[in-house]
Amino acid sequence: MTALISVDKLCKSFPGVRALHEVQFDLQAGEVHALMGENGAGKSTLMKILAGVYRKDSGEVRMDGKVVEIDSPAHAQSLAIGIIHQELHLMNHLTAAQNIFLGREPRRLGGLFLDEDQLNLDAAALFERLKLKLDPRTPIGALTVARQQMVEISKALSFRSRVLIMDEPTAALNNAEIEELFRIIGQLKSQGVGIVYISHKMDEIQRIADRVTVLRDGCYIDTVPASTPMTSIITMMVGRTLEQSEKTVPDVSAQPVVLQVRGLRRGRIIRDVSFALRKGEILGFAGLMGAGRTEVARAIFGADLLEAGEVRVHGQRIALRSPQDAVQAGIGYLSEDRKNFGLATGMDVAANVTLPSLSRFLRWHLFLEKTGIARTAQHMVETLRIKTPSLHQTARLLSGGNQQKVVVAKWLVRDCDILIFDEPTRGIDVGAKSEIYKLLNALAEQGKAIIVISSELPEVLLLSHRILVMCEGRITGEVRGDLATQEGLMQLATQRDALAA
Repeated sequence: MTALISVDKLCKSFPGVRALHEVQFDLQAGEVHALMGENGAGKSTLMKILAGVYRKDSGEVRMDGKVVEIDSPAHAQSLAIGIIHQELHLMNHLTAAQNIFLGREPRRLGGLFLDEDQLNLDAAALFERLKLKLDPRTPIGALTVARQQMVEISKALSFRSRVLIMDEPTAALNNAEIEELFRIIGQLKSQGVGIVYISHKMDEIQRIADRVTVLRDGCYIDTVPASTPMTSIITMMVGRTLEQSEKTVPDVSAQPVVLQVRGLRRGRIIRDVSFALRKGEILGFAGLMGAGRTEVARAIFGADLLEAGEVRVHGQRIALRSPQDAVQAGIGYLSEDRKNFGLATGMDVAANVTLPSLSRFLRWHLFLEKTGIARTAQHMVETLRIKTPSLHQTARLLSGGNQQKVVVAKWLVRDCDILIFDEPTRGIDVGAKSEIYKLLNALAEQGKAIIVISSELPEVLLLSHRILVMCEGRITGEVRGDLATQEGLMQLATQRDALAA
C-alpha cells in the first residue's frame, strides 16, 4: 500500500549540530504513527521539515508516492499537512476565531471587507466538532494554556489536513481534555487522516498509536508495532537499559526545619495553607489542575503577593515582596513555564546558567570574569549532560529537555538551600527524566530541602518522601511517600465535599 507520506535518507544539519542523518519514516492513511526519542533525537526537526518550517539538506520526501519539495509552511498546508507545535503559535491580542483563520479570513462585498460574522460561525463549527464550549470572540490572552492548546488543534483541523502532526499535544491538557483529544484522533483516523504523534508519555503511546518509530541522536533506529513492550522501546531510545532503583524514604524527623509556611491565603486559590519542610527532604505536592499547587509555589517565591500568612526560612520570617527577596533567602524556583519564567531565551547557555549568581563573577564590582562564567557553565553542561554545540548557543535553540536542564543548572550554581521544582520533567523524554530523578535524590542527600510539584502521580510517588495533596486551594491530606497509592492520592485530590466555603 502506498504511504500517505514517506521520507528516505533524510539529512539536516545546523551549525555545529547534525540534527538528522539518513532518517526514514512513513505514515499510512488512517493510522497513528508515534515518533519517539530523547530530547535532541531529531523528532521535531523531522516534523518541521514535513511542515515546511525547515528545508532538508538531502534525502527524499514523497506524498502518495510522488516526490515533493516542501519549501514553506504555506506549501505544506496546500499539500494538506497540518502541524500542532509543542510551543503554541498564537497571537494573544487576537480572538480565537481570528487566530484560527489568520490570513484566510472570509470576506464580503467583493473581498473589500472581512466577514467577521462568518469568521465566528466557521470557528464555532470547529469548536462544536471538538465539543469545546468556547466563544470564538474570546481573546487568546484571556484563555488558559489548555484552552489555547485546543484552539491550536482547531486551527490545524481547519485546513482539512490529510496529515496531522501533533508535537506533545497533551502537555498542557487535563485528563478530561486529553480524553476529548483522543476522541477526535479516533474520529480523524476513521476519516483516513494519518496522524504523527510525538509524546514522551508511554501510556498515551500504548493507548492510541498503531506503530512506533524511534530516533536516537538524529539517526533512525527502528519501526515497531505499538504493542512492543515499552521497556524495549525505551532501550532503543536511550541506547541503554535504565536503572530502576528501590525507593527508600529516609527518616528526616531529626533534621532541622528549613522552610515553615503558616496560614497562607490568597483569594480562593490559596486557603489557609500550612506546612513544614526539613533539610534533606523531598516534599511532593499532588492535586488536579487548578488545585492551587503552583500558586502556593509562586507565593513562596514572592512572584504573587499574599493576603495573609507567613514564610520562615531557618526560623527567620522573611518578607516576600518579589522573587529577589526569595532568592536572597536561599529559595530557588523552577517554573512550570520555562520559556516565560525560567529562561532568558535570547541569551546563551552560559549567561542563563550563571544569571542568578552574577555577583559571584564580578571583579571590583564592575567587570565580569568571563573565564569563571565559562568554567562554571561548562561544569554544569557536563554534570547535567546538556546537549549544546557550545556555551554560546542561544537558549531558545535548545530542545525542550535541554532547556529544562539549563534552568535546573542555574539554581544549582546559585546553591539555594530550598529548591521548588514545578513540573520538573514536563516535555522531557524518559532518559532525561531518569537523570533528573537521580539529580533530585542526590540533592536531597546533600541536604537540600526540595518541593516537587507534578501532575503525574507516578512521578510524585517515585520521588517524594512525603506528599501533600491539594484540592481547591486547601491541603486535604498528607501521606508518607512509601505508603501512598495513586488511588489514595486521587481520592484526596477530589475531596471537595469536605471543604468549607
